[in-house]
Amino acid sequence: MVTKVKSFAAIESQFNAYIGDIVYATMTTVDAKGRPRARVLIPIWEVNDGRPIGWLATYKTPVKAAHLAKNPHTTFSYWTPRQNAVNVDAVAEWIADAETTARVWDLYRAGSPPGAGYDLGSFWSSPADPKLHILRLTPWRIQVIRGTDLHSRIWLDAEKR
Repeated sequence: MVTKVKSFAAIESQFNAYIGDIVYATMTTVDAKGRPRARVLIPIWEVNDGRPIGWLATYKTPVKAAHLAKNPHTTFSYWTPRQNAVNVDAVAEWIADAETTARVWDLYRAGSPPGAGYDLGSFWSSPADPKLHILRLTPWRIQVIRGTDLHSRIWLDAEKR
């Protein structure tokens, strides 16, 4: 069964519960020839004016940078053996300002949603570390799937429909 919802608020608690439980997401990008590439990462999420925004602390590898330069659309897939899942289709944008980087550093430390996140100090020395890069993830479609009955709820950003 698939239900389309009009506001992110209708799926927010389920989204947060699943992501807080699953934590790791598979990020998929595509290369210049349209071939997919996947990697496992931990994005964090917050809600601003009723709309979800994701953040990814990451290394700006040549492959990831080239893929996103050619096509900024990406998908993040979360899955658990209980069959609960979250799929996030988003547009990724590199953000290079110190204030945002410091705020994202703190969001990771706090866990956003609770359960997700970690201490970025395990990989980077500080928010000013030149190897730390931030991707802003602007979702245009989010699907949550409940494993007990495979009920799927889908939110589409009204501005991107």
